[in-house]
Amino acid sequence: MRISKTLTSLFTLSTVLVGMTGCSQKISAFNDTVKFAFIKDGDIQLTNEQVNAIPYASIYVKVEDGSQSFVVLAFADPKISLTPIMPEEKVTELKWLSVDNGMLVTVNGRLVKTHNFLTGNLAGLESTEPDPLLLGLHLSSTPKTWTRTIDWQPGYHYGYKANSQFEFIAAENIVINGTSTPTLHYSELVTVEALDIQYQNEFWLKPDNGKVIKSHQKIAPNLPFIDITLLKPFAS
Repeated sequence: MRISKTLTSLFTLSTVLVGMTGCSQKISAFNDTVKFAFIKDGDIQLTNEQVNAIPYASIYVKVEDGSQSFVVLAFADPKISLTPIMPEEKVTELKWLSVDNGMLVTVNGRLVKTHNFLTGNLAGLESTEPDPLLLGLHLSSTPKTWTRTIDWQPGYHYGYKANSQFEFIAAENIVINGTSTPTLHYSELVTVEALDIQYQNEFWLKPDNGKVIKSHQKIAPNLPFIDITLLKPFAS
């Protein structure tokens, strides 16, 4: 994900977020943190105090060998589910916005769409089956296979079928922003038979509710991997 270091981009994001809340004190704290996060060279690393001072959900994002970026939640919209198994009100798309108008969309940690990435974009993901990540991979009743279609750019790549096989790896403690966090580590082997391509995604879940708190996912076949680390969750 490209990150602009211009004050124009910084002002644009701050202006958008001012319109999302009426609390000037929180906006002031947010602006101070953003100035640190987006003018600083190299990987962005905020303190827990800085993260908590911001009134928005937030994540770290890193695209392969690029720098780690700090990204905030811009919108949370209900997604129309294609399956009656998962009630629509439980499917929420989180839209994360960077200062240079790059956007990624996630559903319980699953990357489902990107916009304005220099490396290429995931244009869409659809399935008639609920994503096991959404159902909770930690539950014995959750299927460990999944099929969906994916679209991506550049090029005209539409409707490619991707088959997934999930496997539990181990209970692991990972460090998130300096804090040791217990997780359940699952791998996802993805096969796109039409292109003779396989790749492996990784997900780290909260043991109590199966929510994804860290992931290593391929944006799309022939596109880079992206690391997403949850800092402050969305509270619906």
